[in-house]
Amino acid sequence: MIDRLLSFFGLPDEEATPSETAAQRIRHATAVLLAEIARADHERQPVERTAMLELLATQFGVSAADAESLLRRAEAAAENSVSLHEFTRLLHEELDYAEKERIIEMLWRIALADQVLDKYEDYMVGKIAELLYIARGDVIRLRNRVYDSLGDQAD
Repeated sequence: MIDRLLSFFGLPDEEATPSETAAQRIRHATAVLLAEIARADHERQPVERTAMLELLATQFGVSAADAESLLRRAEAAAENSVSLHEFTRLLHEELDYAEKERIIEMLWRIALADQVLDKYEDYMVGKIAELLYIARGDVIRLRNRVYDSLGDQAD
């Protein structure tokens, strides 16, 4: 059943095989959420795409080419999805709290990649955090951590 869902959400049939690992599904779900944050403000910024590729490569230890492929699939899935529940449910079931916090931090990094927090990006990160059962105080703490790291980069 999950293979049919993954196929519906942007995985070509040849990629949605029973042998797909939980790690691959987690990478895909995370990439879809990153793509959703980048789309939230209705402006596609090159800096956001670059940040997504860097995050996917570093967080998941994949090559630049694999990160590009993962992001392309995720963007297609984000375009075709009607709900984030399938992606957030998978992450909620498979990850512990600290790992889910890391995903929220990644989302903030995309939302703030252009150094402007749009109200739709802010809302979307909050909504995803709720679906992942992350406490609001932790969401704010993670946002502030990302803000602080942006200040460090400007120095």
